[in-house]
Amino acid sequence: MSVMPMILRRFLPLLVVCGLAACGASRSAPTPAAASAPAGSRHPGLTCAPFARELSGIALYGDAATWWDSANGQYKRGSKPVVGGVLVFRRSSRLPSGHVAVVSRILTPRQVQVFQANWVPNELDRDQLVVDVSERNDWSVVRVWYPPVNQLGVNEYAAYGFVLPPRPASYDELAQAVQPAAVYAISARGRQPPRARTFGG
Repeated sequence: MSVMPMILRRFLPLLVVCGLAACGASRSAPTPAAASAPAGSRHPGLTCAPFARELSGIALYGDAATWWDSANGQYKRGSKPVVGGVLVFRRSSRLPSGHVAVVSRILTPRQVQVFQANWVPNELDRDQLVVDVSERNDWSVVRVWYPPVNQLGVNEYAAYGFVLPPRPASYDELAQAVQPAAVYAISARGRQPPRARTFGG
């Protein structure tokens, strides 16, 4: 018996298994929309609250976690996302000052995309996925896309809900104002009113 047929007989089962595995991989579940979101851009000194204030037009100040209580009597609050609204995260060991992110798109009742600053330190992220994983479907617990690993983060974060914008917003309007909002947020001094959506790009 020649050596070649013997080698083929020995390795043919392995080749078949590899071929089947490749077919299986080609039928894998579709990648979430957020996976194609652009990578974060570097903005040293940019933090979440000044950026969210500039982009949303919501004139609240102080640590991100304080926005929920500060909004009482000034802005409407709710447990359902709206474009231009701000999702307010509670304080935690991972988020000692809380966090805020501006809703850019509503994908499903339990999935949105956000513009946010400093989720990855000193970065501005566009259209990043946030998923409601709360038992009551009220956005009180969420998971957030983590750009460095290009997938949904494993940690769950407690949230208050959404502070609604003073006027309606569209995706295009927010997208145009993202860069001015980052610039104004870094250079802001004191309690200047939000300017990014007033003066545009």
